[in-house]
Amino acid sequence: MDDLFTDPRLTMSGLLLEASGGLLAKLEPVMREHGLSNLDLNALMRLSRSPGRRLRMSDLAAQTSLSTSGVTRLVDRLARAGLAARESSPDDRRTTYAVLTPQGAERLARSLPDYLAAVDRWFTGLLAPEQLASLVEALRVVRDAAFPEATEYTPD
Repeated sequence: MDDLFTDPRLTMSGLLLEASGGLLAKLEPVMREHGLSNLDLNALMRLSRSPGRRLRMSDLAAQTSLSTSGVTRLVDRLARAGLAARESSPDDRRTTYAVLTPQGAERLARSLPDYLAAVDRWFTGLLAPEQLASLVEALRVVRDAAFPEATEYTPD
């Protein structure tokens, strides 16, 4: 039984959770300075990197691990701030898109230098290039297996 408590997989998974939580804790104040939460930033980045700077609400929900109602509340909050908008599909009235507004793109562009500096300070800058490349490759394998919706894009 003692072997179970010293299983190296516990150490690996614990380190991953601690590193992730610690990194988020370091990045959150940077985003707050720009009036954004980590969730806001995640949504705005996903919209900015999507074709037409828009995603179906259901795709944004899947990519952010939010429920349908959760992504609705998020996009509504971003819309009240002028950072995103909702658009109905002209082809399918059942489909609604979240769209990055010019104001949202501007806020994101103003926020990203500080965000990237913090990412460099607390993550990428701590690793040698070969360590970083290996880590990115490994994280992509784990992410794709555990959370395939994160990159899934389904065009109309």
